[in-house]
Amino acid sequence: MTDQVLIPCPHCATVNRLVPERRADGGKCGKCGQPLFSGRPVTLTAANFERHAGAADLPLLVDFWAAWCGPCRMMAPVIDQAAAAFEPHVRVGKLDTEAEQGLAARFQIRSIPTLALFRGGREIARIAGAMPLPQLQRWVEQSLAPRP
Repeated sequence: MTDQVLIPCPHCATVNRLVPERRADGGKCGKCGQPLFSGRPVTLTAANFERHAGAADLPLLVDFWAAWCGPCRMMAPVIDQAAAAFEPHVRVGKLDTEAEQGLAARFQIRSIPTLALFRGGREIARIAGAMPLPQLQRWVEQSLAPRP
């Protein structure tokens, strides 16, 4: 039997099974029928955060932001570009710290924008501040690289 990866749907958060070789082809959610990879950031809320952050087979890059934050607004196009560039290997999500104050407090977000990388439900890396896409790509690659 072929191994399968578990991919949460960006639309309804249902966890779907996908053959790894088909990851690049995308796939559709078995529940809502929407594409599993949209190339856009997922809006994260208290209701769907655990499904996306806990996906062992799909790391999640979270942009903790707020609408009133100037650097967050500057970072928004970079996050959009990152979502298109990183899928289907890394999911990108945006979490509004004003709307989701409980999650912001849980992760002790003290400054924004803060970017955190999750794998299998655990935070594995964090960085604060706005940055260009190439710098963000390097940081994500280094953070996900196997450690000796």
